[in-house]
Amino acid sequence: MNAKDDILHKAVEQLSSGVGRRHRHPSVARLAEGVALIKALIFPEYFDDSVVDDTMRRYSIGTNVDKLYAILTEQIARVCDDLEAPEVALQFIAELPELRRILLTDVDAVFANDPAVDNRGEVIFSYPVVNAMVHYRAAHALLLMGVPVIPRIITELAHSATGIDIHPGATIGEYFAIDHGTGVVIGQTCIIGNHVTLYQGVTLGSKSFEFDDEGHPRALPRHPIIEDGVTIYSNASVLGRITVGRNAIIGGNVWVTANVPPGAKVVQRT
Repeated sequence: MNAKDDILHKAVEQLSSGVGRRHRHPSVARLAEGVALIKALIFPEYFDDSVVDDTMRRYSIGTNVDKLYAILTEQIARVCDDLEAPEVALQFIAELPELRRILLTDVDAVFANDPAVDNRGEVIFSYPVVNAMVHYRAAHALLLMGVPVIPRIITELAHSATGIDIHPGATIGEYFAIDHGTGVVIGQTCIIGNHVTLYQGVTLGSKSFEFDDEGHPRALPRHPIIEDGVTIYSNASVLGRITVGRNAIIGGNVWVTANVPPGAKVVQRT
């Protein structure tokens, strides 16, 4: 055995040692394929090139529903009881019309909020918030159905693609808009109302953690509650379990760690 083969052989042995039977982890590639199908089902006229008329639309949607059901059943079975996977996959597919309804409100919110956009198609095709919200709303639905691991993978796919980091555990109402979007962070226990607008760089985060006896952070409510009609401008940090009241405005580059009354404006001193 020459020196090269010896090095390669040792590397294989060392990398193989201590590695047990492969666990049934979800496939990131298959989940990405599943989200692409969800986008094609929710916005068929934009993300399904096979749709040319009403007959083809019904056929294509039916085919994509079957494909999505197969992927979800397969992937959910890797993290849940095999017997539960088909039922959960069907439950998710039954939610798709409601997901579409809510996502269309998000598109409307972006369209109404940005004079630079000419039509809703431009929003759907090119605004990162739509991609992020498809991932988030699908992931959140799966999380509510008790599916572990997979929701976080789905939202992280959007995070890496858009720079928008939304935990699937957050609760977000209708007509939600993020302008630009890069650097937005929304924590696990955030509760966001309807008609809320965020700008780039906004953090809705926690201020501190409580730890259990083993030193692990407790998953307690620790992120803000943002009520209806709130606008938060770029690079603001809103931290802790505080409430930003209805129709309040948070200016850019501010640090907010106390409750904000309804209708108030929080801005930097000049």
